[in-house]
Amino acid sequence: MANSQDIKPNEKTYDSFISMLKWATPLIAVLVLIVLMIIS
Repeated sequence: MANSQDIKPNEKTYDSFISMLKWATPLIAVLVLIVLMIIS
């Protein structure tokens, strides 16, 4: 099992990763659509 002292920093890292993922996914989708429109 994980040491209780390690859980708080890991949760903070996970939360920041998830929040970046929430912004990055739609941004990448928009960039892909723009590239597809330029190509076609």
